Amino acid sequence: MKVAIVFTSMTGNTEEIAEIIAKHLKASDITVDMFQINYDDIMASDLSNYQAILFGTYTWGDGDLPYEVEDFSDDLAEEDMSGKFVALFGSCDSYYPQYGTAIDRMAEQFQSIGATVIQPLLKVDLAPNEEDIERCEVFAKSFIEKIK
Repeated sequence: MKVAIVFTSMTGNTEEIAEIIAKHLKASDITVDMFQINYDDIMASDLSNYQAILFGTYTWGDGDLPYEVEDFSDDLAEEDMSGKFVALFGSCDSYYPQYGTAIDRMAEQFQSIGATVIQPLLKVDLAPNEEDIERCEVFAKSFIEKIK
């Protein structure tokens, strides 16, 4: 099984979540390729090479997609993700009323292009604490159960 973890991270929080998830997938003998949007060569069309995808983002300001996700999101709209399983995660800030809405928006987009979006979405308030790390582990285990 080959899985892509695609994420963006401004402060490192979402990257930390991605790394926790990747560790658990690798421990289950799943091949994981990690890509950080704007730093690695990853295009929406590349996702067709994977059986399952984990997508991570933070929410910018009052519920917006981060600028670096906007082009990826536009390109993603042209793809067919039928038959793909997608799980979404990210760091959020409870200070803002639009808590984690970028994660919700990307989930809706993946669903609109045919992907099976695995619920629940994982939203972590700022940097993951001990309880959040456990939630990341449960999220990873649930993802593994759904894709096998």
